[in-house]
Parts: sequence; structure tokens; C-alpha cells
Amino acid sequence: MCCLFGLIDTRLRFTGKQKSKILHALATVSELRGTDATGIAYHTGEQLCIYKRPIPGHKLKFYMRDDTRVGMGHTRMTTQGKASKNRNNHPFRGIVRNEPFALAHNGVLYNDLALRRKLGLPKTRIETDSYIGVQLIEQKGTLDFSSLRYMAEQVEGSFTFTVLDAEDSLYIVKGDNPFCLYYFPRCGLYLYASTEEILCHAIQRISVNLGSHFTVPVKSGEILKISAKGEEQRQSFDDSKLYIHYYHSSMFGYGRRRANFDCSMDAEQSHLDEIKSVAMAFGFTPEEIDHLAAEGFSADELEEVLYGYGGEL
Repeated sequence: MCCLFGLIDTRLRFTGKQKSKILHALATVSELRGTDATGIAYHTGEQLCIYKRPIPGHKLKFYMRDDTRVGMGHTRMTTQGKASKNRNNHPFRGIVRNEPFALAHNGVLYNDLALRRKLGLPKTRIETDSYIGVQLIEQKGTLDFSSLRYMAEQVEGSFTFTVLDAEDSLYIVKGDNPFCLYYFPRCGLYLYASTEEILCHAIQRISVNLGSHFTVPVKSGEILKISAKGEEQRQSFDDSKLYIHYYHSSMFGYGRRRANFDCSMDAEQSHLDEIKSVAMAFGFTPEEIDHLAAEGFSADELEEVLYGYGGEL
């Protein structure tokens, strides 16, 4: 299970050094969900930079400029494609209308090869299922709500994607994999991670006083676009091809809510829910995962079985 993480400094209130430290804290805590590789995408001026290495988050050294507003990160647990081949690591680069974009994915897609054959998409040296997202966007020739909806409705499996476009807008394409987004109104800062537990722990490591925050809800079947200056737009897609919908509308409904999350609360259940959301990729039903949990298997033990032993329970 990988981790998405990042920030949007909508008012340029933070120095490049401060933003680098915030992202490093997020990357370090995100190791809870993957240590095989770490990467980050961001703009320096008009240039899209993607820096990624087959190392855990705490070892990745990067430095953002003062005028960089958005940092989009990913830590990886390898399921397809060796992390030692850096092309397999996230974020991935794509190009539409001669403008680059970056994409990161958390989840498991199982119809990537079938889509390449069906749609006549080009072969690639990148060995991960996630890269099909880049190819589907490139096929449409544009990066907008329409092409992201097309991508989300073509793939089958479990996912949440983040996409950074040439205008420094961040898109969140929310499937059934978890995602947590905080907004700090006093300083105009967005922070996000794949789970609220990770986000809470990362904030505890940040020495800067960010003030109070709100949770910005994003529900399954939604695409949220946040511009570099903080304007939000939403559209939806058909999420019927996703594995399971575990994340309730009461948590991800519209409007903002003030966060009062206890980082230790429900962490095990949240982890177990996500394992169930990808179990079908390994040939097991959510009910079988529930049965094993009832027999005493922890979420960590179940994850080790699925990913470490090829799904042989």
C-alpha cells in the first residue's frame, strides 16, 4: 500500500526551506505505507521537476524554491515493477499539448494490460499498473475534468490519483482508497496524505505553528481541482467499477468540518478496510479478510501475506 502526500502553499507564506521541511516530515511518516521508493513533483518557475529515488522517504533530499506553491509526493510499496528501476516509481511524467504533467497513484489496477490492447496504447518500459493512468490522459490529448473522468471510468480496481498540471493545479481523483486533506485558513496551506493518521503524525513533527485546520472532504467518485491559489472545483465520475465503497458519506460529504481526529483512533480498522479494498486483486473477498481478522490476524499480518507471499493465505 502506497502513500500519497503533499502541500499547496496558496499564499506563498512559507519559504522554500520551510516547505521542504514540511514535505520531508510527510514523506518520513508516509513510510508507514511504503519504503521501496519515494518521489515528489513540483514546479520551479515554469519547469515541472520530478525527483524520485528507490529509497525510503526520510532519505530523500530535495529543496523547493520560495516561489514553488505545490509539492505532490508519493511513497511506494512495490507490487509491480522493481523499485530499483527508477522509471517504475511515482510520480510519472506525461505530456498533453506539449505541456507536462505528473501523476501519482495509490491502489491496485488489474485491467491495465487489457486496456493497452483494447485501445491500442503504446508499449512502455514502465512495468507498473499505475502508468496506464498517464497513457489514458495522453490518449485524450488534454488534462481536464473530462480526461480525468475518462481515465477513472476506464480503469478497474482500487485507486486514488493525484495529478499536477502545467498550471500548478492539483487534481485529486478519489476512488475507494483513503485520502485526507486539511486546510489551514490562517496561512492558506493545504496538506494531504493517504490517511488521517499519517497526516496527524506528520503535523506533530512540523515545528511551524500552522494554526487551526479544517478537513476538506473528498468522496469516492469525485474529482477535486485545487488551483495554486486555492480555488476549488468539483466534478464526479462513475465509480461503479471500484472494488468496494468502505468510506462513508458522513465522513466525505460536501462542506468543511473542523477536524478533531485522534491519531490513534480507528487506525487498525482503517488499515483493515483498505486491505479489503485491494484483496480482490489477489483473489480474495472482503468477507475472507474479515474472517481472518476475526481469527486473530492483524492488519499488518494480512498485508504481509497479500503482498509478501503472492496472495497465498
